[in-house]
Amino acid sequence: MISTAREWVLPDNQRRSLTDLEGDLDLSHGDTRAKQSAFWTMLALSAVIAASGVLTDSTATVIGAMIIAPLSTPIMGIALGAVQRRRTSAGLFVAAGCLLVVSIGAVASLAVPASYDLLSDPQISGRTSPGLLDLLAALATGFAGAVALARKDVAAVLPGVAIAISLVPPLVVTGVCAGQSSWWLALGSLVLFVSNLLALVFAGMVVFATLGYSTAAVPEAARPLRRAYLTLGVLFGAVGLLLAANTAGNVLVNLWTSRTADAADAWLAGTPGASVISVQAQSRTLYIQVRSPVELPPVDQLLADLVGEVPDGVPVVVVTTQGRQIQAGRVGG
Repeated sequence: MISTAREWVLPDNQRRSLTDLEGDLDLSHGDTRAKQSAFWTMLALSAVIAASGVLTDSTATVIGAMIIAPLSTPIMGIALGAVQRRRTSAGLFVAAGCLLVVSIGAVASLAVPASYDLLSDPQISGRTSPGLLDLLAALATGFAGAVALARKDVAAVLPGVAIAISLVPPLVVTGVCAGQSSWWLALGSLVLFVSNLLALVFAGMVVFATLGYSTAAVPEAARPLRRAYLTLGVLFGAVGLLLAANTAGNVLVNLWTSRTADAADAWLAGTPGASVISVQAQSRTLYIQVRSPVELPPVDQLLADLVGEVPDGVPVVVVTTQGRQIQAGRVGG
């Protein structure tokens, strides 16, 4: 059964040799000077491009940074070294590369005004609150990348894999947020990167071991990889719990904003021409943006309607299209 699946995923005539695979993934093998020069040059440039794209909210620029970022190479090198039970320098390249990218992001944060709301930038807000779906997508992308590396005929999909597995942008966001002393946001983007890294390593180990690369070099590498998989499983479990908790939190926040929007619609129902534009939760506060050509009704009724719909004590702020902010108060307060 396993051999049939292996032949289906990687036909013998499309299989790359272990030597070729190591040549691509091991930065300390072969022409090391050229490999490492290319790695550090492209990584630094991709970090600068990603920082520019993040701070200017340019999706196209961020995608460009993803395509040229070489960080997945040593990460897959970790996976290959793990299944072969041999020590490699891949982990050092990953760690040093992460420090470089985070540092570039921190330097780029100097261009951000102190009063700037980082969450108003979709390129930042979208990478500081990862969920389980992000881990699932990273895992599937890791499998696709490992198969593409092992086959001769699907290497063309690797740029797509680089786009799908976000590595450099989350690290840049970590640096930007840390540079602005927004430590919780920095932690969120760092968790996203770590989940992507673990997904790549796990998928690479499974694919490389299944396709027989674990026994191609060193005889003792054929022994079960229980310890490596157990360690990776524990790390996966820890990250998975964080992402599950964050996912549950996001679901609750979406539920509360939806209920707040319904309550605000009912609150403005008797006001001609008034409407709710949006409801957002920021910094544990509910912001309700409304449009009204006349004076708004008393906000006490809105707060009363929100009792039991959102947690007590949550601050509510009503913002009009004219820029006026009304501190409605706290729910249940």
